[in-house]
Amino acid sequence: MKKVIISVTNDLATDRRVDKHAKTFEKLGFDVRMLGRVKRDSLALAPRSYKTNRMKLLFEKGPLFYAEYNIRLFIFLFFHKVDLLLSNDLDTLLPNYLVHKIKGVDIIYDSHEYYTETPELVDRKFVQNVWKKIEAYIFPKLKDVFTVNNSIANLFKDKYGVDVKVVRNIPPTPKIISPKTKKELGLPENKKIVLLQGSGINVQRGAEELIEAMQFVENAVLLIIGGGDVINVLKKMVVDLEIKEIVIFIPRIPFDKLFNYTVHADLGVTIDKDTNINYRFSLPNKLFDYIHAGVPVLASRLTEIEKIVKKYNIGELIDNHEVKHIAGKISDLLANEKKLLMFKENTNFAAKELCWENEEQLLIDVYKTYV
Repeated sequence: MKKVIISVTNDLATDRRVDKHAKTFEKLGFDVRMLGRVKRDSLALAPRSYKTNRMKLLFEKGPLFYAEYNIRLFIFLFFHKVDLLLSNDLDTLLPNYLVHKIKGVDIIYDSHEYYTETPELVDRKFVQNVWKKIEAYIFPKLKDVFTVNNSIANLFKDKYGVDVKVVRNIPPTPKIISPKTKKELGLPENKKIVLLQGSGINVQRGAEELIEAMQFVENAVLLIIGGGDVINVLKKMVVDLEIKEIVIFIPRIPFDKLFNYTVHADLGVTIDKDTNINYRFSLPNKLFDYIHAGVPVLASRLTEIEKIVKKYNIGELIDNHEVKHIAGKISDLLANEKKLLMFKENTNFAAKELCWENEEQLLIDVYKTYV
């Protein structure tokens, strides 16, 4: 069996994209190993059908983390037998590429976002330029590259002249027949549920405005599931605004358990701001999670998200991030049962097209050339 090593900088626990890639490799007969890291607050990994390694590092963030991780990743890849490398995102690419050149093994690159224009980098010009130089040096030399949507693929094509294949972050058709009840999950049974979920609830994603908006929404609670840079800020806001009774926080949970919660939402929210190129062309996992759970959507007018919402008529769009505007949109939608039911029915049609079973075929076509 040919051996493939998949590398990421996260802790593997909630990254469904790489899990799906790993299972596709397994279908084709590869011996799969996935390499990430473990943090102090990392979730335990449920048993998986492929091998996993999570490195325990001295540093968990900042330049020292990236330096340590890349050195450790290079050493791991260099001293392990491998036939194919799958590098996920720019922060794993350099060690993968060096091992590819030194050992003569094949490499595939999967860019989950437009990394050099993330909000964490745009105001840190020196750090941003370092990553840009790494990308500019390696990217044009790559043969098989994937990304998450057409907008980002076109940016890479214009910049580097490389044809980038698009595989969206679409989940497989859920296998859960009887999800847990609201009572079993500790959710209120007499109020509407507005849901924001994701492992990257970070700056400029509209979460602060959403918290404030809930002050003006009646007979509803806001359920926030996941983690990110602004979670502690959001929790403080809830205390300061004295709205603890209408905002529920649930930490990151494994993706095989998340659906139990998602399916009970009356409205799923994804309202990233158009403040940087990466967000402008984002297509977040949560949008497809809402669709597969039959949850109508309230979204911001970002290029790729708007296409999906309008094409399948599964929800509505906000025009700005003013708190009263968001509150009004939520209130109007929750009060209109007929419209919510229409959107919910339309998610059923969307889910039949937007499923991993369809999306995976492009991966299979590429990966089988390496068998």
